[in-house]
Amino acid sequence: MEDLESKCASLRTKIAATEAQLAKLKRELQEAEDARSQNAAAAAATANATTKEQPQTRSRWPLSGEEYRRYGRQMIVTQLGLQGQLKLRNAKVLVVGAGGLGCPAALYLAGAGVGTIGLVDGDTVESSNLHRQVLHRSKNVGKLKVDSAIEYLQELNPHPTYIAHRAHLAPQEAPDIFGNYDLILDCTDNPASRYLISDTAVLLGKPLVSASALRTEGQLMVLNNPPRPAGSKTGGPCYRCVFPRPPPANSVTSCADGGILGPVVGTMGLLQALEAIKVLSSTEEKAEATPPSLLIFSAYSTPQFRAIKLRSRRPNCAVCSAEATVTLESVRSGSMDYVFFCGTVDPEDSLSPEERVTPLQYRNGESTGPGRHVIDVREKVQFDICSLENSINIPMSTILASAYSAPAKDADGQKPLPSWLPSQITDDANNPIYVVCRQGNDSQTVVRTLKELGLHRGGERVVVDIKGGFRSWREQVDPDWPEY
Repeated sequence: MEDLESKCASLRTKIAATEAQLAKLKRELQEAEDARSQNAAAAAATANATTKEQPQTRSRWPLSGEEYRRYGRQMIVTQLGLQGQLKLRNAKVLVVGAGGLGCPAALYLAGAGVGTIGLVDGDTVESSNLHRQVLHRSKNVGKLKVDSAIEYLQELNPHPTYIAHRAHLAPQEAPDIFGNYDLILDCTDNPASRYLISDTAVLLGKPLVSASALRTEGQLMVLNNPPRPAGSKTGGPCYRCVFPRPPPANSVTSCADGGILGPVVGTMGLLQALEAIKVLSSTEEKAEATPPSLLIFSAYSTPQFRAIKLRSRRPNCAVCSAEATVTLESVRSGSMDYVFFCGTVDPEDSLSPEERVTPLQYRNGESTGPGRHVIDVREKVQFDICSLENSINIPMSTILASAYSAPAKDADGQKPLPSWLPSQITDDANNPIYVVCRQGNDSQTVVRTLKELGLHRGGERVVVDIKGGFRSWREQVDPDWPEY
């Protein structure tokens, strides 16, 4: 056993060293690519200067011959026309997030000929992104998303100017970044970012196209359109007008936890691009005549789309009303704390160390006794992908639903055991219970629930969770465990 532990420790040390070396190589590659980009920009500037010195013949047409050929099919659409195309060429659009929403949105904005497209993202490409984030390719895994996306966009259409903002959007920098663009696309996936983006867009007078997607459903809104000063009743509502309070932090599910179908988030990103083109190419009079609405998409419903009319600006909105309390200074200074406003969840502190075991401790049989029960609280669709031998699947959704519907006490004054508990666990009062989930969060909640039901027998029976769930199981015990 000691030899195995030593071998595992040695392998972990080698992996850490290799990862450090890989990180160093990525930094060097990024520096080289930045230098190459700077050289290319300098060469282009020199070429432009040389061209300007030479006498040029004024063209009869506002677009180049190549642009007429490239954009001709959309320019003959009545709603766009030549004037709409010229507006697109002169427009500057900022896409915040180069993921599942931002990729298709940027792809079609570039294809349509938007003059300047900025991309904001601090993440790198992972293989788990590739089924839905269509600008990234397998060869770019490990590369910054904005650089990967711009590489693809430049191949698609070399006419627009692409600007990379290689960091997550921060309140201190958001106003300065937004100020250089005409329209903002919110392609992020968390409430704190959505409130920050909306607040900054409203304070700077920028219209905003916001979307979200999870599992098989999506939502879309065009906000602050037309943009008007705070207190003006003719301006479009902002994100705070629609959602004055953020959802409970423990109710927010990410794509990593809840899952996402690629075409679903792709549909919402395409709709963002479409709405952006409509906003950029239309007039303010048309924007004022278009009532705000929330578009809801559900892939497995009939019909798949439905729209809900939104109210105009709230008279007490903290950003766009006459009683506004959020200002550019409060955003820049950090006094408007978006993370605190939206709340945080720290499941790592939910249980004491005595109520948790590591995957290695579980595998080695520490504190287990002669037998043990393993409850896997992932949803059945995940349980079917991979599971521990002889484990029992009780989905977290089933446990939560029972908690809301079960009576507090039975006729004898005792709290009844819920129906989702199998008999082999309730009839056995001695063998320990281990609870496992995907990342070690839900399992802690279930351990507390089991103890509230009295299954730990006042501490005589072991009821613990496997710390870190199957994410840690793969790292510590079985490297071949499916990573999904």
